[in-house]
Amino acid sequence: MKIIQTPARIFSSGGVERYVGDLSRQLVKRGHQVTIICAQSRTHSAVYQDLEILPLVSIGRIGNTPLTPSLPFHLLKQDFDIIHTHLPTPWSADWSRMVAHWKDRPLVLTYHSAITGRGIARRIAGMYTRTAQKTLFSRASRIILAREAYFPDSLRDFRDKVAYIPIGVDSTRFYPQELEDSSDIFFLSVLDKFHGFKGFVSLLSAIQRVKIRIPDVRVVVGGGGPLLPYYGRMAESMGLSQNIHFAGHIPEDRLRDYYNRCSVFVLPSRSPELETFGIVLLEAMACGRPVVTTDIAGMADDIKKTDAGIVVKVDDREALANAILKILQDKSLGRMMGSCGRRLVEKKYRWETVTEKIEQLYKDIL
Repeated sequence: MKIIQTPARIFSSGGVERYVGDLSRQLVKRGHQVTIICAQSRTHSAVYQDLEILPLVSIGRIGNTPLTPSLPFHLLKQDFDIIHTHLPTPWSADWSRMVAHWKDRPLVLTYHSAITGRGIARRIAGMYTRTAQKTLFSRASRIILAREAYFPDSLRDFRDKVAYIPIGVDSTRFYPQELEDSSDIFFLSVLDKFHGFKGFVSLLSAIQRVKIRIPDVRVVVGGGGPLLPYYGRMAESMGLSQNIHFAGHIPEDRLRDYYNRCSVFVLPSRSPELETFGIVLLEAMACGRPVVTTDIAGMADDIKKTDAGIVVKVDDREALANAILKILQDKSLGRMMGSCGRRLVEKKYRWETVTEKIEQLYKDIL
């Protein structure tokens, strides 16, 4: 098959970008031709150099969505069997919908999260959700959701199109290594206004509680962004400046080391509408690390069932602190949970397994 992928961007460390990159790579391995058309970036990650990418000039952005005026013209010139597009970035999704309709080709949509924003972007997002998004859902041949625990209200009239296919992880790139621990806790997210739902402030509050029992607790925060200085000042005001190291942006080829050098990976996500799935949890489990997360994560039920970590309720900072303490104070428990997480990944979340399901979905609509 000839497949076009239209994420908003690819050269960054966001969850949607990893999803598109890893899925595309697996589809190519299975003999398909995949072209990724998206906004260009100042930085080009070496992780994606093996993929066919057509970068487009953007003239600005609304919220977190880059505007690429040439996108429809490039899409119209392509010879393809399927377009696979993605929300929450409406520009690329809606042009994909229109071109697929004009060329009478099927459109697959992965709904990662709701569209949101602040100020004028929030008003535009609300207007879009009430109008053009419904047309997008109506024209899509199939809509992929990564988790069954949360069903968006906006999709209630389109249930017959929805397929539940989880996000995968490359278990050959993320795997356990015998490395000396350099952190007790590892947290990874983009540090900007769009990713506050990842729960970093909740984690800071929990670390204050953990510090009472473990005064020298070591925390590594991965991820760059404009709010990094702000969070640094916040940590200092909470008396945590000696405990927290802000590592900044971590290149993809170094992520595995960071996972393997921590005792527990923590993702205290706060919003079921905005949390796409929690790919970083899969990466940590693939590296044999125990995880602590909230009950809105895409694989939260599996984590509980398989004892791969501890799941707490959203915004329960006391429970979050207790879960972290439980793992840090019992190394054998952490090792057992890490082994369970790796087995869970091998059984259900390898990209090879996930790609087979998406490939079959493509075949079903052709």
